[in-house]
Amino acid sequence: MRQRRLKNEINVVPYIDVMLVLLVIFMVAAPMMQTGSVDLPSVEKASEAPENPLRVEVGADGALKFVDESGARAVNKTELAALLAAARTSVPQPAILVAGDKSARYEAVLTVLDEIKSRGFTRVGLETARK
Repeated sequence: MRQRRLKNEINVVPYIDVMLVLLVIFMVAAPMMQTGSVDLPSVEKASEAPENPLRVEVGADGALKFVDESGARAVNKTELAALLAAARTSVPQPAILVAGDKSARYEAVLTVLDEIKSRGFTRVGLETARK
């Protein structure tokens, strides 16, 4: 009588099918996702922004977003402090721009500015749009 041998192979066809379905779903869903944008106030004469600044965006609802060369991510105040401290290790005095939405509360923008300046950063400015 012949002895049965076990197959030690994995059939990957179902996994490939699932991956292709997920790829199609993400390709269809990605354009529908809305990215949050900050509606900056405009001024007549705005100075040029420094090269590669760190950005802190204050949304209309007061939500904070930290933007650096690796991308944008939503943060709270404690995470913002940690990210700024980490940025200081690579560049001793990085340029930081605070972008406050037109409809954001003045107090929220000032709180963020105060938090950044209390950490010892001196190159801090407000980002505006030109008319």
